[in-house]
Amino acid sequence: MFMFPSFNLYIFFVEKVLRVQPKVKKLYLLLRAWDAHAAVLRFQNEVTGKELFRVLKEMWGENFSSLILEKVVVVPGDISSEGLGIGDSDLRYEIWDQADAIINFAATTRFEERYDVSLGINTMGVKHVVNFAKRCSKLKVLVHVSTAYVCGEKEGLIKETQYEMGETLNGVTGLDIDAEVNLAQSKLGELSAMGSSPKEISMAMKDLGLSRARKYGWPNTDVFTKAMGEMLVGQLKGDLPVAISRPTIVIGTYKEPFPGWIEGVRTIDSVLVGYGKGKVTCFLCDPKGIIDMIPADMVVNSIIAAMVANAGRYGRPLREAIYQVGSSLENPIRYCQVEEFMNRHFSKHPWINKEGKAVIVGKIKLLSSMASFQRHMALRYLLWLKGLEVANAALCNFFQGTCVDMNRKIDFMMRLIEIYRPYLFFQGVFDNMNTDKLRASVRENGSTSDENIFNFDPKSIDWDYYFREIHLVGLVKYVFK
Repeated sequence: MFMFPSFNLYIFFVEKVLRVQPKVKKLYLLLRAWDAHAAVLRFQNEVTGKELFRVLKEMWGENFSSLILEKVVVVPGDISSEGLGIGDSDLRYEIWDQADAIINFAATTRFEERYDVSLGINTMGVKHVVNFAKRCSKLKVLVHVSTAYVCGEKEGLIKETQYEMGETLNGVTGLDIDAEVNLAQSKLGELSAMGSSPKEISMAMKDLGLSRARKYGWPNTDVFTKAMGEMLVGQLKGDLPVAISRPTIVIGTYKEPFPGWIEGVRTIDSVLVGYGKGKVTCFLCDPKGIIDMIPADMVVNSIIAAMVANAGRYGRPLREAIYQVGSSLENPIRYCQVEEFMNRHFSKHPWINKEGKAVIVGKIKLLSSMASFQRHMALRYLLWLKGLEVANAALCNFFQGTCVDMNRKIDFMMRLIEIYRPYLFFQGVFDNMNTDKLRASVRENGSTSDENIFNFDPKSIDWDYYFREIHLVGLVKYVFK
């Protein structure tokens, strides 16, 4: 099995496979690194060094290191390069000869990533993976992990259908992936020729990605380039047995290997952390809007099920093997519920800061429109800033540094809100007919034990219990500092 990692889903996947399928022969894991030694060090720090592997280490005891040496082969490379940057080595030929499944987790997930970087990983990286997969003589399945939000800003029931080349959301036609890659490279060369600083280049490339995404009907660079990646899968796969997994917002574990493990702060968690620390007092959203979330262990379970269900099905139409993994259709949770859960939790269990003081929180103010958010910002920050600027001018720029810093923070907040706005007022619900069929196949072809071990049924989630007893506890333990 050959994997391309990103985010932390691949870490869950490696841990899960080694824990429940110890008879797996080999896990080849591509990691961006200069050489094999650097790749191994990165694997030890970013994968097996995590507390996530605590249960597996307890199971194997002193034999844990032997298990890793026997089962895992770390491969230095780069998904954005032709041939995955592996080079003409014996290891490359070994993978071509041995790999029977390929799982592509690789992606950059920053909404405001540089266009050239996002294209290189989310779009062209997919092309490189598919081409590499075609060289694997024993390959039974390729699973590409995407995101449900490749749909852009569609509303209503969003079906598990394939994105076609050139399909857009706003009536604009003429999307050409090669032309987009050439445009990004041309812009990069132009900026370099002008002597632009690295910071200027980075900002210009971010702006380019955002403008191209919006031109063709996507709200940000991340989902635009991932949609193009899906288009390339359909265009290039030929007879390869391929499945596409489209998780929604991935959050901390529900049960496995233990409840509440999470790494890093993403999407809604940034608000939860800020609120628990007493730094967030308002939030822009539709209070009754649905926020589609799914625990990471359920996503991994669905990927394993998709891998098994589609192994060996050569020539199968891709649109039949797209799985949206989320909760909005069968067990929706709304922003107002999340607000209630975090208020009840942190009121009862306030965070203790570094000074040993309990941080007291109040009800968060939910602002239901951009206009109300802008009024709130004006009254709370902009008027104060204007007063500070007057004082700064009267006192010979005494407060200049503070004014610049405050302006920068306000600009950053407004830019961030503008980028996230489509999701804060998202009106879509993700159909999961194919995913339901996948769950049914686990029930029909496995045992009751298999159904429990590979659970990815959102209806089994008690959101109140999950947030107050699992997720928020996990955030405090693993993220709060």
